[in-house]
Amino acid sequence: MRIGYSFWGFLGNGITDTPDGGRSHRRPLIDALLDRGHEIVFLQANRDLIEAGDGLGNAYAFHSGSPDIDALFLEWRWAINGRNTTRCGAEGHTCDLHRQTELVTRYTVRRKTPTVIWDKDRKLRSESVWRRVPHATVCEAALKPTPGAQRLLFPVDDRLLTAADPVALAKRQRDLVLGYVGNQYDRDEHFDRFFAPAAACFDHLVGGKWTKTGRWPHVRFLGRLPFEAVHGVYGRSLATILMLPETYAAVGQMTQRIFEAVLAGCLPLAPADIVHADRFVPKELIVSSGDEAIERLTHLQRIAGTQQHADLIAACLDRLDLFRLSRQVDVLEAVLDTAAGTVAIERGAA
Repeated sequence: MRIGYSFWGFLGNGITDTPDGGRSHRRPLIDALLDRGHEIVFLQANRDLIEAGDGLGNAYAFHSGSPDIDALFLEWRWAINGRNTTRCGAEGHTCDLHRQTELVTRYTVRRKTPTVIWDKDRKLRSESVWRRVPHATVCEAALKPTPGAQRLLFPVDDRLLTAADPVALAKRQRDLVLGYVGNQYDRDEHFDRFFAPAAACFDHLVGGKWTKTGRWPHVRFLGRLPFEAVHGVYGRSLATILMLPETYAAVGQMTQRIFEAVLAGCLPLAPADIVHADRFVPKELIVSSGDEAIERLTHLQRIAGTQQHADLIAACLDRLDLFRLSRQVDVLEAVLDTAAGTVAIERGAA
């Protein structure tokens, strides 16, 4: 199948000043689709080349026009005032939303092309017309997706899971008790309840875009870090806290932070208000308050480097099987096949 893929972000390391978390899982997903015999053509701007000067070895095809495709796959974009809602060419303008509108108009509406919308940021309203188009399927990265949507989780490469050694990870020397890399967006509630109290007691650091930090003067914020530095932070940290926006926590949508941390041997503490938290971490790592987070971190300090520590890492790695790349590609292929079948029926009826 020839898939037209629309995303606004990077396949490589990209640039530091960007919130694109998809870099941890986008390229493995695409490479897996290519390995299964699909052809991929990217339909948004080549930001790797334009902004980061990275040609990616000319391994991927980009197209700014209207190529012939069998299916359209969209990492859903939404209106951001002052950025993609301004006129083309205006200062600070990005054309992701304009291009997406062009693509769905040309392919989904006019050509009835099978379409998959991956609503990774939960920005598509429940009443959206796109949820009612027969040949379009909405996917969400949540354990409890919106009725009618399909589950498509952020994937972690099978090879990384196979290569991870819990004993070796437990023995690694770590100079931080607590680390986190990610942006502030709607995470203040979890940060206030869990991370900030723990940060007052342990060596820690926070990387990412945090612009309103005045009420946490004791927290060490580093600002945005290069993408390739993320693994290093978690490799230095004994544990992290899986802070989620309420819209994610309510449906069990876990971000890529969990496998970025666990693959580096950094144990994730999960707030108890995350739906299906026990499917993401063992019960020993679920916390209900800042005091509980402090107690668990103190315990982890005591067992660091022991077999008990290695067993906890192994339990977290086992839970990453939920995100396994091969599973997610199976889901996506099934969704694409169903959408293609729907189109065939529609055209036959016509």
